[in-house]
Amino acid sequence: MRIGILGTGNVGQALASAWVRAGHDVVLGSRRPDDPELLSQLKELTASGLRVDGAAGAAAHAEVLVNATPGTASVALLRTIGAEALADRIILDVGVGFLEDGSLSHPGVSLGEEIQQAFPDTRVVKTLCTVDRKVMIAPDSLEGPATVFLSGEDPEAKMVVRGLVGDLGWADDALLDLGGIATARGQEHFAPLFIGIAVATGTYEFGIRVVLPTAGGSGSDH
Repeated sequence: MRIGILGTGNVGQALASAWVRAGHDVVLGSRRPDDPELLSQLKELTASGLRVDGAAGAAAHAEVLVNATPGTASVALLRTIGAEALADRIILDVGVGFLEDGSLSHPGVSLGEEIQQAFPDTRVVKTLCTVDRKVMIAPDSLEGPATVFLSGEDPEAKMVVRGLVGDLGWADDALLDLGGIATARGQEHFAPLFIGIAVATGTYEFGIRVVLPTAGGSGSDH
């Protein structure tokens, strides 16, 4: 599959490396695609087939465009690409926005919703924002199975994203579909708890797991 990734930080590079290894055609979009330091960091990946381009070039290449940019800048960057260029694309959004004081930049809604509202002809699927970049691409590094989540309006887009997340090593039953894009709020608003757990345990490399009642349990009483 043709994948474009916006964001050349740790998350973008981790996802790029994993999907290149899985055999996908990946372009990493950067504001400075000719930056010598960036190209030096990506030397092994580019030797394996990764290409580096500007944001518009990554979007033009992509069947699935991954947003791995800081959440406070994501919509503005996508606007530079343009709604027409993003129409009918799938955007796999892993971003979470933080303000300088550490609070969420989308406290009442979510970045995923904001992207969907700004680009109504684009199919946005939120996922993977409840785990660290290392766990994103190596779920087997945990002592037990974890759960990651899908939020989005388009069932076909979710199936495509489910496959790409599977290519990172996640079992299909580890992916829980929460429903429409409004449920991205729950994923993003987990971030403060994620940070609290990281401080308490001394590591960012952990996952959360949804555990259901045993057979014959009490069932739903919410």
